[in-house]
Formats: sequence, C-alpha cells, structure tokens
Amino acid sequence: MIDSHCHLDLLAAKKDLHITLQNAKRAGITRIMAPSINPRSWQALQALSEQYEGYLSIDTALGLHPYFLVDCDYSAHSCETNNQTLIHNLEQLEAAVAHLHPSVKAVGETGIDGHINVPLALQKDVLHTHLKLADKTSLPVILHHRKSHHLLLEALKHAKYQGVGIIHAFSGSIEAAKGYIERGFYLGIGGIITYERAQKTRNTLAFLLEHHFDKLLLETDAPDMPMHGRQGEPNEPCYLSDVIDAMSENYDVSHKEIVSTTTANYAQLFNINC
Repeated sequence: MIDSHCHLDLLAAKKDLHITLQNAKRAGITRIMAPSINPRSWQALQALSEQYEGYLSIDTALGLHPYFLVDCDYSAHSCETNNQTLIHNLEQLEAAVAHLHPSVKAVGETGIDGHINVPLALQKDVLHTHLKLADKTSLPVILHHRKSHHLLLEALKHAKYQGVGIIHAFSGSIEAAKGYIERGFYLGIGGIITYERAQKTRNTLAFLLEHHFDKLLLETDAPDMPMHGRQGEPNEPCYLSDVIDAMSENYDVSHKEIVSTTTANYAQLFNINC
C-alpha cells in the first residue's frame, strides 16, 4: 500500500514517529509521499527520507501550503514584513527546485483554499509560481482544494500547465473529477469516504472506479482527516486500510485490486518502481 499524502513532520509533533512508521510497515505500507508546507519542513522531511532509507520509502515534495503562506492577520493594515518573508520563501523554493534532493518527487503542497483568511489573489499568485516550477522541472504538482475546484481549473488553464499531478483529498462532483482527469491529474482518495454523510463523494467514486480506476491514489493526510470511528485522535498511515475497507465494502472491488491498481498508478505518475 502507498500513502500518497502524509505530513510526517506534523505527525511527529503528535506521535512517536518511529513507532508510527513501524505500525505503517506492519500494516503493509511500503511507501509514503510527504508533501511539505513551508521551508522548515523541506529539510526535515528530506532528513526523514534518509533516516528511513532501506526501511520504508519516503518521497517528498517541495511547496508552500496555502495555510502557511505568511504569518499575518489580513485584517491588519500592513503585512509588509510578512510579504517580504513570503518573497524570500518563494526564492528559497526556486533555489531548492534547482538543486533537488533525491527524495523530491513533486512540487507541493500548493493550491487554493476558499475558507482561510489569506487573500485569494495571493493564493493564486503563489499557485502560479508552483505550476511554473513544476512545468520547468517536469515534476508532478500536489494540489490542495477547499471550495475551489473552479478556481483550480481556471488557474491550470491560465498557467497553461502542461504537467500532471494529484488533487489531494478529492471530494467533488463527477464533472470536477472529469475536469482534472482531462488535464492529466490523479485523484487522492482518503478518509472522507469512510463517512456515510459523504454521499456526494461516494457517488463520484463509484463513477471513478468504473471509468477511471487508473487515476486513483490512496491517502490519509495524516495527522489530519481522521477516519470514521477515529475522531479525536491523530490520523496515521496504518489507518489507510480503513479507506480500502470502505472502498471494498461499498463497491464491487477487492482489497487486492485496490492496492495493486493504486500502487501501479503511483508508479506511473512518478515514473518509479514500487
């Protein structure tokens, strides 16, 4: 099994990471994609990939998450200091992409979030920079969304993005799914489908399993997005089996087929052997 989205650096602040990775390996996890959120996390995640080399494969991604673009109250009159920090961080990102660590397989996590107190114009500009870097390096991009599918699709068109990537924690309509897949994107399926109330996403997943199984990946988004029945505790990679159970129980597909297909999809996306 491959967890295509797990914030190992954030998880380390909540649980003993060594035990967590032992649990992951025992559960059948063979590989984890650890996207970054800011410059501090780049080095931390790359160090983890080196530390656990030979035990568990840890891929990393370089990016600036919308949540953490700047430490700034946008209701204030001035954010000049924080804007300078963001400019510096973007410069660091470009430099890091120019000298890739062996673990780096993608650009991200980036994207657009319609719920946070960060101006949409700023989020769009930062996303545009990430898309250009991904195109320049031929690396896939990992995209975050929340009430922003239309904005992401517009941004991809505006940037004339030619590459591929992942729509992390996909929840949306069949039309939104088609829009991403037509642009070469894979869709990350996570804990939301373990909840009965997620009927819209479950209906979309039924369509995707029938028509676009080759574009699906599994993910936890640990330590966030807890599975049904595990609310109130940090999520972790070993719980990926909950997602597989939900898929198998609600659709006519076996555990073996889910694991083999999503593993092959990950290998295809990142052009690696899994």
